[in-house]
Amino acid sequence: MSFQGPGLLQRGIAILCVYGMLASNVCGQAAAPSSTQPQGASTSQSAAPIRFEMPKSHNPLSAYSPDTVPEPQLANSMRLVQLIRDGKLYLSLKDAIDLALENNLDLAIARYNLPIANTDILRTQAGGFFRGVNTGVVQGTPGGGVGGFGTGAPGAGAGGTSSGAGGAGAGASGLVQSTLGAGTAVSSYDPSITASVGAEHQTTPLANLQIFGVPSLQSNTGQATFGYTQAFPTGTNISFQFNSNRQATNSPDLILSPATSSMFRFSIQQELLAGFGFGPNLRYLRIARNNKKISDIAFKDQVIATVTQIENIYWDLVSAYEQTQVNEQSSAFARQSLENARKQLQLQSVPELDVLRAEAELSKRDQELTVARTSLQLQETLIKNAVTKNLSDPILEAMPVIPTDRMQNDQVQSISPIQDLIAEALQHRPELAETDVDLVNRQISRRAARNALLPSLSLVGFYGGSGLAGPLNPLCHGCISNVPIDFGGALESTFNNSSPDYYIGLNLNIPIRNRVAKADQFRSELEFRQAELRLEQLKKQVRIEVRNAQYALEQTGARVEAARKARDLAQRTFEITKKEQDLGAGSSYQTLTAQRDLSLAALDLVSAMTVHEKAKVELDRATGTTLEHNGIQLQDAVNGTVSAASP
Repeated sequence: MSFQGPGLLQRGIAILCVYGMLASNVCGQAAAPSSTQPQGASTSQSAAPIRFEMPKSHNPLSAYSPDTVPEPQLANSMRLVQLIRDGKLYLSLKDAIDLALENNLDLAIARYNLPIANTDILRTQAGGFFRGVNTGVVQGTPGGGVGGFGTGAPGAGAGGTSSGAGGAGAGASGLVQSTLGAGTAVSSYDPSITASVGAEHQTTPLANLQIFGVPSLQSNTGQATFGYTQAFPTGTNISFQFNSNRQATNSPDLILSPATSSMFRFSIQQELLAGFGFGPNLRYLRIARNNKKISDIAFKDQVIATVTQIENIYWDLVSAYEQTQVNEQSSAFARQSLENARKQLQLQSVPELDVLRAEAELSKRDQELTVARTSLQLQETLIKNAVTKNLSDPILEAMPVIPTDRMQNDQVQSISPIQDLIAEALQHRPELAETDVDLVNRQISRRAARNALLPSLSLVGFYGGSGLAGPLNPLCHGCISNVPIDFGGALESTFNNSSPDYYIGLNLNIPIRNRVAKADQFRSELEFRQAELRLEQLKKQVRIEVRNAQYALEQTGARVEAARKARDLAQRTFEITKKEQDLGAGSSYQTLTAQRDLSLAALDLVSAMTVHEKAKVELDRATGTTLEHNGIQLQDAVNGTVSAASP
């Protein structure tokens, strides 16, 4: 197949325009490459990967200001520019995978799930309930569909978010997780400070002068209250409260005016049955940390699914490219045969019927060539869409893609024993690892639900003190006071244990019948057993997938061998027929027919090798070894920047 590019000047302008679009995301802007930009096939990247973690600060006031997340980077990585030569995009399979790790939007969307899981850890460290993580596989890239049981269905929402019937949350493998996190209430582990300060003027009409000595009592009151509360994972809650009050009145019968009082109380409450210990009180945090593991595993599953899809799209591109070449050769031979037939007709050495047959054959092969070329253009669009973030530039969109890897036309490789493949799959498949961690979460919830069955028994106690101060009321004649006259004296008497107030006791709450907690506990047991069965079901499905992938690889290998032999036989037949025609013993129609048989055999071999390459890809996916066999570092996928140099 031949791709004819524009003229030299037009070609240079096209390359500069694409370069500018990729570097600044605006086609047509001046974007000269940096002198330090690596040339050729170098894959070193100058741009640092985007970080989505919440910023950390030692400033205590930063807890009350919002944090922002950078806008998505929609410019394609510079690796794409380095692969463009002479107005064409030259791609190896390794290049396509590296570009996908940096630019594919499915991965870019799923990448946000990792810091989302971290926010749950931060939330539950303070005693908050976890919000859950996204475990669905994002499949928004058309082409190269991924088969099999374990690929995971695309989520209902952004990031692979999934939901069950009626809106109920769905856990790993779509199982219900309504009792995940069940148990006693968890208090906030973040300290809380409260304060209240105010002043009040009040006038109260009185019915007689006997009580306060005035017909209308006027009082000015200033009050300040401060509190501190905090809970601990042991089931302990503490609180401290301080209150100060200052009141001045117009009554001559009150001894102190203004009178200042203060008090404090330190309280503690310890759960002894339900809600006691680290188990029920740290269950949210433990589940959130396990959910973070699930999120990491789910992202690995996303990378496997995306890389598998890229491989399938790439081999479809190679197949379309080679089929186009075969059809071009077939069309060219038919055109040459028609020209020869016309020349021979002029010499009256062949009948006119041979020319008509040659014209019909050429028309048919031109039609097949048109179909092959349009199919190739579609595959070029699919691969460019899969390995770019932005395909809005018309020059890049129309740019031909030349695959540099070819399907190996050699003997089919041997396959590992099935038991080794199954053992490898049981060890590496992400779905199984997700389910294992999910079972740990459900076990945590089982224990917390059992603890919640117990009655609530709390040990409570407090200790406090109070003080009073104020000068004698000048309107009160003959009044005597033995309290301090200023606020400092009131504060001292509050904390010097001169007026203590303390209490210790037990609070018991026994819910009769306890049906809510009983139902939640038994439901958590049912969901745990259901998840155990689902794990065994997944293992069986993995075994079937591996066997099916192995059988498909063997079958496609046999098909490749048969197609290769058929192609070789058709090649030999064509050579003999053409030699006979050159010697005058055969007709051009027989040679044209033999060449058509050769083209069909070549196309069948291409199709067979494509299916065989896809079978290899599926076996890698079924055994969970896609990343290892392609030399992919998961951290590169997390960062969105491939650091290792391509071979």
